Amino acid sequence: MTDMDTFFQRATELLDRLEQRLLAPQAELRLNDAVANRWRNENGQARLQPARNLSGIRLDDLQCLDRQIEAIRRNTEQFVNGLPANNVLLWGPRGTGKSSLIKATLNEYADRGLRLIEVEKHHLVDLPDIAELLHGEEGYFIIYC
Repeated sequence: MTDMDTFFQRATELLDRLEQRLLAPQAELRLNDAVANRWRNENGQARLQPARNLSGIRLDDLQCLDRQIEAIRRNTEQFVNGLPANNVLLWGPRGTGKSSLIKATLNEYADRGLRLIEVEKHHLVDLPDIAELLHGEEGYFIIYC
């Protein structure tokens, strides 16, 4: 074997090892390992990151949102019971309780299979991928931006 043959053989072996590392299957995205997850998509590597330090807020802790709480509670009951439910869009100025309402709803219904996936605004383009990931999964999911 010539020096050139040895060089190409070693280069091929090195490339094979490098390909195995670079093309290794990603860890499976597991939706029910955590009550709340964050969607991450960095350099084309999509993954769910379990959210830690969840707020312990409950629906009964919220003030001056009685109408909104009742509507969310009624809809979420339908949702976690597998009955027709509406998609919900909360909007309004900062500080009006939108995030608190979502967190409290999650805490109220997590034991009945409600889960949350937080998506940053710049990852909203990934919603079709997230919807595909959720299709056929057990549980009920809130997409929270």
